[in-house]
Amino acid sequence: MSDLIKQITSDFQKQIETYKPEATVSDVGTVLEAGDGIARVKGLANIKSQELVQFANGVMGIAFNLEKDSVGVIIMGAFDEITEGMTVRATGRIASVPVGEGLVGRVVNALGEPIDGKGPIQFSGYRPIERIAPGVVARQDVDTPVQTGIKAIDAMTAIGRGQRQLIIGDRQTGKSAIAIDTIINQKGKDLVCIYVAIGQKKAAIARTVALLERHGAMDHTIVVVAAADESAALQYIAPYSGCAMGEEFMENGRDALVVYDDLSKHAWAYRQVSLLLRRPPGREAYPGDLFYLHSRLLERASRLSVNYAVVKASFDGEATQKDAVDGKIYAGPMAEHDAKEALKAKGDGFKIARVANSGGSLTALPIIETLLGDVSAYVPTNVISITDGQIYLESNLFNAGIRPAVNVGISVSRVGGAAQTKAMRQVAGRLRLDMAAYRELAAFAQFGSDLDKSTQLQLNRGRRMQEVLKQPQYQPTSLEHQVMTIFAATNGFADDVPVEKVRDWETALTKFMDVSYPEVGKDIVEKKQITPDNEKKLRDALDAFKATWQA
Repeated sequence: MSDLIKQITSDFQKQIETYKPEATVSDVGTVLEAGDGIARVKGLANIKSQELVQFANGVMGIAFNLEKDSVGVIIMGAFDEITEGMTVRATGRIASVPVGEGLVGRVVNALGEPIDGKGPIQFSGYRPIERIAPGVVARQDVDTPVQTGIKAIDAMTAIGRGQRQLIIGDRQTGKSAIAIDTIINQKGKDLVCIYVAIGQKKAAIARTVALLERHGAMDHTIVVVAAADESAALQYIAPYSGCAMGEEFMENGRDALVVYDDLSKHAWAYRQVSLLLRRPPGREAYPGDLFYLHSRLLERASRLSVNYAVVKASFDGEATQKDAVDGKIYAGPMAEHDAKEALKAKGDGFKIARVANSGGSLTALPIIETLLGDVSAYVPTNVISITDGQIYLESNLFNAGIRPAVNVGISVSRVGGAAQTKAMRQVAGRLRLDMAAYRELAAFAQFGSDLDKSTQLQLNRGRRMQEVLKQPQYQPTSLEHQVMTIFAATNGFADDVPVEKVRDWETALTKFMDVSYPEVGKDIVEKKQITPDNEKKLRDALDAFKATWQA
């Protein structure tokens, strides 16, 4: 018996000697005060800015203000149960969200957690929500269009892949409708869309998701939700989360589009948490870093340059660093030129190849709501100065039945024709100026009936062109239909069509072209321009249609 006791004692002794405690040192603090979605915490000496913290009841927060004696934390979730004296633990993880292909087709909250009842998400990793934007050298020119399917936009204020185009206007003027039409139009175009709903009612968001599903657009869309009844902290981080999800696709060589609907409510949420954390208010009670809030978000939209490598002539496909001769990758705006120069030095038996996962893009469509058309308010002017142009929607035009209610006078794209296909440039080159001139002329013509013949002709064509540019909601138009319709209207083929019948004329024209002359539209899509031969066929087809069509 004594031998057995000795054996057990010996085994215990060995276990005690070999035991190495796995001590984890955790930064811990205590809540000094809490309420209205924020908490002031004492301790957390080694906390980083934007680091996630966890309260004793499991609720998460983000370290927002790093002060001398305390840390200001914004609470992401139910803040009513957080009380004075509760312990807070630093997680060591900077605020980040799940990213990857698995999110496509899903509805998630601002933390990337699924809220659509379709089970867990198979994501490929985490990505910090805050990130430094790509530098100038990593970018290339914007020259590929994002086809919105809306004639008034594709023809006059084109959006390019990698651009930041603001949609601005009063409430109920069709801002969200333009963004949703654009998402619907990306079906089959290899463009992943992220729709970020900030401060909207859950019922409205559910309607939007149902609409996207009905049009088959959820197959290429991620919806990020920070609803009106959620904390200001979640509304503040939602656009950054959506941007991080889009960056994952961009940095894997793909194209993504992110819609922020809308940044006015995002600014309100930021103002709320900032004032509660005693950040000094400035103009219109917004904190002084409001410009930085939106600039560091929108600057992340870019078109990355395509990288090249010199490879063996027998190599096929896209290259990686190990495929490159000498392991060298040529990056930046001069990448192709530098690779060709290196190829000359190598001689025969080599060629240049595109590097895999380069050349992706992230396009941003921020939405801003104005009050009574005041574009000179603080938030609108900030976002206008950050973006590459704006689509301004006007209440008067909307109420007059001109929808989309785009004011062509102050709407602009600073990328412009570079982001259009050549076919659209050919037919819509002067359209924006002509429509702006028509609106001015129409306003002037109200006061007098004695107009010379050329003015009357300009007004008549302008009226018909205005009708052509009207478009029902959720019915995007294909590129070839846009080009053929605008070509017909600008070249006088609609001049004798009664104004009230222009919509019927357009519908009949597109059906006629699809049935009788399908090769004309096919040629426009394939060559992305109207060749002289195809222009002759198009004119002949329009003459034939004009002869047969009756109002």
